[in-house]
Amino acid sequence: MDELPASLGNHRGQHVDIRSVSEGHVHWEPVRSLWFIAMLLGVSVGGVWRFSWSGLALFVLSTATVLLLGHSLGMHRKLIHGSYDCPRWLEYLLVYCGVLVGLNGPLGMIHAHELRDYAQRLPICHDFLRHQRPLLQDAWWQLNCELRLDRPPRIAIEDRVAGNRFYRFLQRTWMAQQLPWALLFFAIGGWSWVFWGVCARVTAGVFGHWLIGHFAHNHGEQRYAVRNAAVQGYNVQFTSLLTMGECWHNNHHAFPGSARLGLHAGEWDPGWWMLLGLRRLGLVWNLRLPEHLPERPELQSLANPAA
Repeated sequence: MDELPASLGNHRGQHVDIRSVSEGHVHWEPVRSLWFIAMLLGVSVGGVWRFSWSGLALFVLSTATVLLLGHSLGMHRKLIHGSYDCPRWLEYLLVYCGVLVGLNGPLGMIHAHELRDYAQRLPICHDFLRHQRPLLQDAWWQLNCELRLDRPPRIAIEDRVAGNRFYRFLQRTWMAQQLPWALLFFAIGGWSWVFWGVCARVTAGVFGHWLIGHFAHNHGEQRYAVRNAAVQGYNVQFTSLLTMGECWHNNHHAFPGSARLGLHAGEWDPGWWMLLGLRRLGLVWNLRLPEHLPERPELQSLANPAA
């Protein structure tokens, strides 16, 4: 029970003991909660009051852009997992786009992801980190609350990121980064563009991140299992384009360092397609795939993927 998987040897998470990710309490987090509620009210009230087709088009285009370039390529595949290499200026641009999703700053995103990932690989972890509570309770927890562990593990973020002045600036100002865009959108399209280009985009990004995360840890197809892990990932089919390929979460649990998430026939992965395009332009290289990653003894391939 107290033995760690070998694959956690190079993880950013460092535990006190194996129960350190299971003992704690969930508390309302006012800043995070009010941020989401304000954005939700902005689109629910202002978006209806000032609806325009141009505002809706801006919402679709801007949301797709920040989810693909920012969340999938910048925050997740590059900053968190380092699954490819690129020039520093491009990394900064992609991570900045990730901040515009409205979830957190770069250091906060790494900390939240690494704590959850670390906990899920252990035999036991708190229900907050498992997405194991009923849908509405999980929504309240994930969108409005924070988990305060009694003895939280240390998340050691490398100095290349933690000491980077640009990333530290983005972390301090991640909410305020919406303001320049709100002013620009107001100057071009009035309040309709603000409500749809900022409030609706942030609401979709935050709410969608939770919703896909809930289903990706509870329902869907499985091709792989991680032995003795508290949580297994699931592939959420039919959402590949909406999530830019992030829906193939069972594949990701199996090969977290892979730049390609849609590993099998029919698994569309727009993030991977974009990386291939950038590679053709010479802007990314060293794209890491499952065959490039260290072997994981605890990983089991399932002969008959089950939903």
